[in-house]
Parts: sequence; structure tokens; C-alpha cells
Amino acid sequence: MDPANGTVAMVSLAHLKRRLGQYAAVWVAGFLLSGLAILAGLWFAELMTAVDLVLPAGLLLVALALGAGVVASLASGETLGTKLVVLGLAALLALPLLWAPVSAAVAIAFFADRSIEYSQVYAAFQIGVARVLFPISQWVGGGDLFGWVWTAFQWVSTAVGFASAVVRVWPLVRRLLGPEPVEET
Repeated sequence: MDPANGTVAMVSLAHLKRRLGQYAAVWVAGFLLSGLAILAGLWFAELMTAVDLVLPAGLLLVALALGAGVVASLASGETLGTKLVVLGLAALLALPLLWAPVSAAVAIAFFADRSIEYSQVYAAFQIGVARVLFPISQWVGGGDLFGWVWTAFQWVSTAVGFASAVVRVWPLVRRLLGPEPVEET
């Protein structure tokens, strides 16, 4: 409620759009940097050792970036409604954002024809996510639902990350390709 005129404060769509763009950039950066670090680590160590060294740093950096965005929004002069929506989006997008470095490791392990389950950090991540998702799946529809929820989480997180990457990168690609030719009639 705005005390000056007694109206409900509006939500700043521009701020939300900027924050969602930053979330997309964090997803892309988390995926690419973790993937490149794992690939570079293969020069010095076996795949699962490289994954176990890189994933904690990747997860920490993604979590710090998400937290920094939330703190910046909370400290800004935006309306309370905007701050609450940013906080809700951060809670909703935390797991998909954390999935970015993990999905890089999963993709590399897939192409290397190795099982990612041999990674201790991946296993710990899966257990941590299970601690969050299992009670929700129990509450919604029983224990059999958890396997479906985990699979859905992986696919949705990957799709959200890919879509955000495309949306974020496409304008840059268009600028690099130059203006579209104009047809004369």
C-alpha cells in the first residue's frame, strides 16, 4: 500500500525482466564455465575426479550469483511487491539454476560414456535435491511420485536453461550477423 495516495504498489516489470535476464545469464555461465573447467580438468585427472573438483565451485558460484541478485533487489528502491516477486522467483529458480553446472557434468559424462552416479558431488547433489523434493512429492501424491518428480526436475531445469540461453544469446547472434537485407519492391 502506498501511503501517499492509498493505492497498492505496482510490480516493476522492467526490474523483473532485468532480473530474469540475469538469471538466464547465470544459468548459461554456470553451464559453460563448469563444462569448460571439467574438460580442462581432464588434462590432469580422471573424469569423475575432475567433476568432483569442479562441481562444488560451480554450485557455489551459481548460488552466490543468485544470492547477490536477490540482495541487490532487496536493497534497491523497488516496491515491496517487486521485491517479494523477486524473492519468490529466486526460490522457484534456485534448483534449476543449481542444475546448470550439474547438467554440464551430466552431458560430459554422457558423451564420455561414463555414469555420472560415480561422482560423489553429483550423488550428494541428488540427495540434497531429494531432501527438498521428496517431502513435496509425498505431500502431493505419495512416494511413487518422487521418481517422476526427479525426472521432471531434470528435464524442466534443462529446458528452462536452454530456453533462457537461447533468449539471452539470440540478440547477440543477430547483432553479429548484421542487419537483415531489405527487399526493394
